[in-house]
Amino acid sequence: MTHPSTAVPPPASPAASAPTDPAPPSGGPSGSLAKGQIGTFDLVFFVVAAAAPLTVLAGVAPFAIGIGGPGTPLGYLVSGALLVLFAAGFTAMSRYVRNAGAFYAYVARGLGRTLGVATAYLATLSYNLIAPGVAAGFGYFASTTLSDLTGAQLPWWPLSTLCVLGTGVLGWLRVTLSAKVLGVALVLEVLVLLVMDVGVLADRGTAALDITSFDPSVLSSSGGMAGMFVLVIGAFTGFEATAIYAEEARDPERTVPRATFIAIGFLALFYAAGVWILMGGFGTDRSVTMARSSDGPQLTFHAADRFVGPWLADSMHVLIVVSAFAATLAFHNAAARYLYALGREGLLPRRLGRVSARQGSPVTAVVAQTVFGLVIVVGGALIDADPYAEIFLWTNSTGVLGIMIMQALAALAVCFFFRRDRRGMSVWRVAVAPLIAFVGLALLSVLATLHFDLLTGRTGAVNAALLVPLPVVLVAGFVVALRIRRADPGRYARLTEVDVERD
Repeated sequence: MTHPSTAVPPPASPAASAPTDPAPPSGGPSGSLAKGQIGTFDLVFFVVAAAAPLTVLAGVAPFAIGIGGPGTPLGYLVSGALLVLFAAGFTAMSRYVRNAGAFYAYVARGLGRTLGVATAYLATLSYNLIAPGVAAGFGYFASTTLSDLTGAQLPWWPLSTLCVLGTGVLGWLRVTLSAKVLGVALVLEVLVLLVMDVGVLADRGTAALDITSFDPSVLSSSGGMAGMFVLVIGAFTGFEATAIYAEEARDPERTVPRATFIAIGFLALFYAAGVWILMGGFGTDRSVTMARSSDGPQLTFHAADRFVGPWLADSMHVLIVVSAFAATLAFHNAAARYLYALGREGLLPRRLGRVSARQGSPVTAVVAQTVFGLVIVVGGALIDADPYAEIFLWTNSTGVLGIMIMQALAALAVCFFFRRDRRGMSVWRVAVAPLIAFVGLALLSVLATLHFDLLTGRTGAVNAALLVPLPVVLVAGFVVALRIRRADPGRYARLTEVDVERD
């Protein structure tokens, strides 16, 4: 979730091991996550809350409109369609590989363990960067909202610290509690945006529904199409986390695919419709002009104020804070599970693979991720970094690009995993669709690299410094994997074998 707008923005060192709870296991033995805890809609809440739809439509959408022009709503649908193709193969493979380190396990099983280990380090870096970055965004949003609504002046970093600690506590508790918190936050986000949409339609009627936004020629004629797609595809980041929770899901063979398709379908339609109606409220051409102006980041708030009332704009400012907390919690949980999975494999300190016997949560990984988040927040405050323009945007830009690269690798891994035995599935689902997704995601990853300034708001040395960690951790993963293969071939052959289902 990268949100380059000012409107609304190395793996963690393991912390000291927390004491294991003395109570008997509930749902899973010590060393394994609690089983059967998460249902379909719990998973949907996790991944859609991570995408933060309110922050996307209030923060990213005006920026995307300014770059992509009238065809921006279609851009969200095209991106959703590409990710549906990815999900077709992704969910097919989830039936046979159930591992809390989903991406690296998929790549390892499809493209080889060496590349899988490299992907493991890339995944750990990406998710662990995003979580504290969004926490910094939470502090920024909370501080500015308090100032706007009450006049109180409170620094961002104490609020971000509370966010990191709060998500750490929820991450340690049973995972179903996190799902409930995310569910409430998501309902509020969606509700406030729907109220705005109804207000626009009630005022403008069918005049707000300009079908030219869905004309492919309008999209292809936009000079900023490449940059727009970089922003739009980032708005879906988080949906892939469904597979991360496969070990904890009820009936994962059905739960993971259902949740993945529901999440992608909902986000694509909700984003496209929301942007379409927002643009129609002011008129398509005028909305593009407004989005490109200095007041462009306030476009969604202006629409809420004009078509419903100031109370809705104020509610949006408050709920953006809630949205940021929900996204932080979702990414914290995903990051902790990658740390847990790599600790269990011995690719990071094995203490990270410890599980709370009482809560069934990856307790040491939760502590490590929380400590890492505190280091980022407190360190940023000490050097007087801007919480949004620097901490939030920079960490999320690197993290989102890393996830896009992993998605491309996972799509290709599906093709190779099923190339000799389709296990009764159609060639479209396990070969054609994932291959198209790989090409599309690889192209978008290249575009994101070339247009990295759109994500970070910086150029030159800063962007180079933010991009360098991605190849560095990939190379480190290759080195570790080759060392394990040379020193202990038996251990190398067992990597990613935990919780793998076979025919």
